Amino acid sequence: MSEGQDKALPVSSSQPPAFCHQQESLFREVIQLLEQKGLPFVISGAFALHEHTGIWRDTKDLDLFLPTQEVGRALKILQDDGFETEILDAIWLAKARRDGFFVDLITGMSNGVIRVDYSWIRHASRSQVFGLSVRVLAPEDLIASKVFVTRRERFDGADICHVIYGTRGRFEWQRLMSLVGEHWEMLFWHLVLYHYIYPGNTDYVPAAIWDELLQRFKVELAHPNRDTGFRGSLIDERMFAIDVTEWGKRDILKEFRERAEEIRPPAESAA
Repeated sequence: MSEGQDKALPVSSSQPPAFCHQQESLFREVIQLLEQKGLPFVISGAFALHEHTGIWRDTKDLDLFLPTQEVGRALKILQDDGFETEILDAIWLAKARRDGFFVDLITGMSNGVIRVDYSWIRHASRSQVFGLSVRVLAPEDLIASKVFVTRRERFDGADICHVIYGTRGRFEWQRLMSLVGEHWEMLFWHLVLYHYIYPGNTDYVPAAIWDELLQRFKVELAHPNRDTGFRGSLIDERMFAIDVTEWGKRDILKEFRERAEEIRPPAESAA
């Protein structure tokens, strides 16, 4: 990697980014507008990471998590407020832009495994963002949203470890286990990474969680489920493309994405 490339990569820090007045004003406008319209959403991204870890990350995006069925209404509200909008991927992402800044409307993970529903809204707690009281993603939901960010070009394992360390593991672990569901090995993988990074703070993960995951893993090793099949494309569809396209493995990514509810465009205004 060249020196120029290295400088472009983010470096973790507690120093807040220097949001320009225009950006702060626009983000405040969006938050207030959607709150006034009663739209159910939670703040994620850089602001949720800071809430639970103290780490700041420079961003031009305001990441909002919301259920799929609410995105059309959100897009219409933002269109009426002068934003250009588009659905980038109907499985998980729509975007609004104005004055060079972006609002990302996120309904889950791109692989279709983790989906945002109304419980994510109810489970959030209020905090201050730009001086406004707003719902911020709960730590366990933030972790769940990152367990499949595992591509070659981006890996959110450090964020997950920092959330566990920053919260001292004081969140609803059983909810996190429920959110990852049958993909519990992905959580286990990240917890092993956490143990490697913070060996003196392993107790931030409850002993009952370690015991349950270790027992499940022992059972899987002793009695492999031959019917489960290949799952690599859920982790990185590009790096595991050869498994599907040339080696004839199951295209599980396609299966999950086909099952996911799609974002619908905003309803046309009445004539």
